[in-house]
Amino acid sequence: MKHGIELDNVTRMAGGEMHLADIQLALEPGSFNILLGRTRAGKTSLLRLMAGLDRPTSGAIRFNGVDVTRWDVRRRDVAMVYQQFVNYPSLTVYENIASPLRLAGKLGKPEIDKRVRETAAVLRLEPFLQRLPAELSGGQQQRTAMARALVKDASLLLLDEPLANLDYKLREELRTEMRQIFRDRPAVIVYATTEPTEALLLGGRTAVLHEGRLLQTGSTLEVYQAPATEQVGQVFSDPQMSLWTVEVTGAEVRLSPELAFPLCGHLRGLAPGPYRLGLRAHHLRLAPASATDVRLPVRVEVEEISGSETLIHATHGRHALSAQVEGVHRHPFGAALDLFFSPSRLFAFGPDGRLVAAPPSTQEGAHGPN
Repeated sequence: MKHGIELDNVTRMAGGEMHLADIQLALEPGSFNILLGRTRAGKTSLLRLMAGLDRPTSGAIRFNGVDVTRWDVRRRDVAMVYQQFVNYPSLTVYENIASPLRLAGKLGKPEIDKRVRETAAVLRLEPFLQRLPAELSGGQQQRTAMARALVKDASLLLLDEPLANLDYKLREELRTEMRQIFRDRPAVIVYATTEPTEALLLGGRTAVLHEGRLLQTGSTLEVYQAPATEQVGQVFSDPQMSLWTVEVTGAEVRLSPELAFPLCGHLRGLAPGPYRLGLRAHHLRLAPASATDVRLPVRVEVEEISGSETLIHATHGRHALSAQVEGVHRHPFGAALDLFFSPSRLFAFGPDGRLVAAPPSTQEGAHGPN
């Protein structure tokens, strides 16, 4: 790749611990890239290596074809936004945004003013330019931090869970604006998040990390619709995907001694033998949606109510499962309950954990799960 950023078998050890292992990743200019992984997956470690704040133990990092592995952050054309609202408390919003341009010392006052006001307009900060950070809401403070990063027009823009410390309403507000804010920029943009929903809303391309290893890369929707392994399916599902060990015999799937259902659709090609079936929580329902839905008798373990939804944790024999259903529901511990699912929503993984069959891509919309 002539331009962009390449990580070639990058490994990072720190304090005797493996933070990243053999990362092979190429990101193109003008691309929007998501690092998706749980806490301690290695997202921040990878961002810090790209920024030049840390160095890899082994491997190489190239930017626009130049080896920058040993370059520190001051030699790299990079801007970074953190979880925390990192602003200069004694400077106005205007001066915060202008600070990297003043520090670089390459632009005159009129050009700095022009860039600051243009960037403030993009992030809807114009009314607050003369305020101090302490006089702003959390969302406005994070907008200021983003503006300070954007005004540099850096070739590499890194965002480390920038919405994590905002309340739900502010997160939703900024999420809807993110793609517009970063649209048509020539920079390589890398956005780290723990939230699958955020990745789906932002789109672009996604790299899934787990325990310092890169599991899968591809367009965000493709990775969501066809997770290469059970682990990717779990990371890219919130709540986690339910996984059941089953046996395929003849033309049916046996989930338990009491329950079997016919192979149909994308599952028809499965050869006899053991498999793991995966089902996302929002694909379990309290009532059937069609005549082909499978009835799954369960025992309720615990329920979590969140707004207008209920997350039901339950068991079917030796199988654990989670169902995310609309409405507020209350069932006592151990209550018998029937849940329903469509076999067309099932993922099939082989004994080695690799995907062997996925639901048709039309099952999921372009803006996230149905």
